[in-house]
Amino acid sequence: MNYANIKECDIANGPGVRVSLFVSGCRHHCKGCFNAVTWDFHYGEPFTERTAQKILDALKPDYIQGFSLLGGEPFEPENQQVLVKLLKQIRKAYPQKDIWCYTGYTYDTDLQKGGRVYTGVTDEMLSYIDLIVDGEFVEAQKDVTLLFRGSRNQRLIGLHGYHAPEEPKRALKPLQKGS
Repeated sequence: MNYANIKECDIANGPGVRVSLFVSGCRHHCKGCFNAVTWDFHYGEPFTERTAQKILDALKPDYIQGFSLLGGEPFEPENQQVLVKLLKQIRKAYPQKDIWCYTGYTYDTDLQKGGRVYTGVTDEMLSYIDLIVDGEFVEAQKDVTLLFRGSRNQRLIGLHGYHAPEEPKRALKPLQKGS
């Protein structure tokens, strides 16, 4: 597996300050994708034990709330084989930190037994993840006001009792004359 980028101080892809891994390889090819360069499975650098250690070290500070996994597509079968090992290491080293995963696949169909990308490690991978952001990015449903996602079809799904954050209430105040 290759990866495109590691962000050691990410505040856009989940709550708090996070470490984020952007993997390479994606078959969705969503129109308007913000990270189309990662569609190529060969883009970026090879993911090695050294890369995993870099991520584990970056997660160490107390101010880091968690880890986010993005792409590309983490649930492509080729990527699952490598990522399940990384997620296991993170969960063991930092059980108090949350793990989020962004996927264009849908949790209740594609990631379940018999689903399009279900593999022998999918259940184990899901067992380490606290929240899934699922669904392809749909440009016609793009909404920049959404919390932690890009289009209205995408869902925040808490797993194992983890509560997904709620959308903030946005009250529109009428403009006052003279202000």
